[in-house]
Amino acid sequence: MPREDRPSPEPARRETLLALSQLDGVDDSAWLDVIAKMDEVYSQLVQDEIALEEKNAQLEQSQQFIFSLLSAMSDVLVACDEAGRIEETNAALRELVGKPRKRLRGTPLLDLLADETNVQNIRHALATTTRRGSSIEIDLRDAQGQPVPVDLNITPRHNAAGHRVGHVFVGRPLGELKRAYHQLREAHEALKRTQQQLLHSEKMASLGRLVAGVAHELNNPISFVLGNVHALQRYSERLREYLGAIHAGTPADEQVKLRAKLRIDHLLADLPSLMEGTLEGAQRTADIVQGLKRFSAMDRGERIEVDLNGVIERAIHWVRKGTAPSFEVHWSPGPPCTVMGNAGQLLQVVMNLVQNAYDAAATRANAAPAMWITLQCEGETARLHFRDNGPGIAPEHLSRIFDPFFTTKPVGKGTGLGLSISYGIVEQHGGRLSAGNHALGGAEFVLELPRQP
Repeated sequence: MPREDRPSPEPARRETLLALSQLDGVDDSAWLDVIAKMDEVYSQLVQDEIALEEKNAQLEQSQQFIFSLLSAMSDVLVACDEAGRIEETNAALRELVGKPRKRLRGTPLLDLLADETNVQNIRHALATTTRRGSSIEIDLRDAQGQPVPVDLNITPRHNAAGHRVGHVFVGRPLGELKRAYHQLREAHEALKRTQQQLLHSEKMASLGRLVAGVAHELNNPISFVLGNVHALQRYSERLREYLGAIHAGTPADEQVKLRAKLRIDHLLADLPSLMEGTLEGAQRTADIVQGLKRFSAMDRGERIEVDLNGVIERAIHWVRKGTAPSFEVHWSPGPPCTVMGNAGQLLQVVMNLVQNAYDAAATRANAAPAMWITLQCEGETARLHFRDNGPGIAPEHLSRIFDPFFTTKPVGKGTGLGLSISYGIVEQHGGRLSAGNHALGGAEFVLELPRQP
């Protein structure tokens, strides 16, 4: 009862006082005690009623909250008693089966199933359901009487004493799951295609640096070979003229004059050096091609014994020839340090670290770009240190340095994938790649790889 509609205690008190005043033999103090007691009891009743109203309000709020949750659920929900009679449903279930709450309440859950096979399946699931619940795929009958596959989760419901009093069924129509799965699969395929394109872009960037070095490197031996071939071509024409005169029976004195005119003696003396130079140029070209073959092995996943000294030498060589001819690299090869891995992939990692060091060091106008590389082969681990004289890595960037697409280079100068790909390659080799700032200044990258016994 609302507080403003509650009857006042004054009329009841006056009637009580009037009745007590008509009694003889009772003094005034007794009446006052009785009245005080009545006031106390009434006050307690009022407090109890206020507390009851507050609890009713809280109960209404809880019921409204539960109702809003049930209404907002996109999954179907059915709560049944131990006998399988429906006690509560949500809007999604009622919309699916096309029946209002009043018609569903008290009806058997089995009436919502599509056929007898589903009835037997759910009975078996109920009989074998553990306290943690179970899952089953069944067909419900929709508003048009058509079967709708539903992935249903069955959970026992217990009272305060821990006794099972029914079950709760929560599920989602598989049509929605299939659509969601199809969309997820399409998104995953699109992501894989994008990743492959980005990886290809980074490989092309590495290949571009390599090709620039190869073009510069091939230019010298090929030019040398071409010059020697042109000289040999002129010599062959002079030899052909001289031999033609001999075979034609030219007099000896004229042969001597012709020999001097064509400089046959000088030609014969120069032929060995020409042939030696041509072979040397061809051999240098073959060595460059062999180096390219080793680099191209990175896509074949071959694991062989790799000497890190050779990998570092080739990486420095190609970066210098490609984009950093003035890069000062302090490096001295040591004893063989062998690891088991893919030579091309390891070359890509080291080339990336050397190129990044040059890019960072080249940003300083008051110092020539320089780099220090050390190789330590101790125990079971080969450890490479790459230090440059650049500005170093900002503290806020240290935790993101290997994240895909993260780069501090200007737009168009980097994809942000070089270090991320290098990190993945090193992990595939069972190693570790870390970054930090050196005590003497500049950034320092440490590459650790397991050694080959």
